[in-house]
Amino acid sequence: MQQHWFTGPLASFDTETTGVDVETDRIVSAALVVQSAPGAVPEATDWLADPGVPIPDGARAVHGISDERVRAHGRPAAVVVAELAAALAEQARAGRPVVVMNAPYDLTLLDRELRRHRGVSLAGAIGPGELLVLDPRVLDKYVDRYRRGRRTLTDLCAHYGVELAGAHDAGADATASLELVRAIGTRFPRALGGLTAAELHQRQTVWHAAQARGLQAWFDRSGADERVDLSWPLRPARCGCGRRLSPEHACEVAA
Repeated sequence: MQQHWFTGPLASFDTETTGVDVETDRIVSAALVVQSAPGAVPEATDWLADPGVPIPDGARAVHGISDERVRAHGRPAAVVVAELAAALAEQARAGRPVVVMNAPYDLTLLDRELRRHRGVSLAGAIGPGELLVLDPRVLDKYVDRYRRGRRTLTDLCAHYGVELAGAHDAGADATASLELVRAIGTRFPRALGGLTAAELHQRQTVWHAAQARGLQAWFDRSGADERVDLSWPLRPARCGCGRRLSPEHACEVAA
């Protein structure tokens, strides 16, 4: 009997941060959850980082992590982000797909943290292995495009009957995201079950771009100035001049 990706081993990654700007905000806590099969006990690894900047009241109200806690119990951000990259690299080497809810947020923020503290990109830190990402937000929008309503992690868990205990805790969110992806695959096996995790990763880049274009069109019609990035699962870094960083681009403006 053929094993589908959603019945095999999966990992899941999540962060809690100082805010929502991937270019300037910092990681406060993170978790990586690994599960060998549906129903198996998940193995979780948690990190607490001292971001080196004050945690704003708004962020603290969401995840409950204070400046006092990270100063007393957190480790330096440079150490934590290096360990996060190493943990993701291990998943890549194992060929284990990693679930990341709204991947362009968490992975881009980690990339910027690595550049800030270690002088290396996420791709550079992971190395030659391919990180296969499964994003429940992208998958759900693809298989159930016209369903009305919000698609936050809380909303999706409610829709698919997945328990989310302790929302905005990195470990709890990562565990729920993993179970959510399994639930989406189980509910839509004809649309998703015939693809390998590698094929699904590539398809999600196309699906996310189409979804982002639709959202951008809605913003344009409503007169909003919001700009939607089409990139998935990682937003490209940009030079200080605003252009995307690439080997071919040289600029005197500091990044």
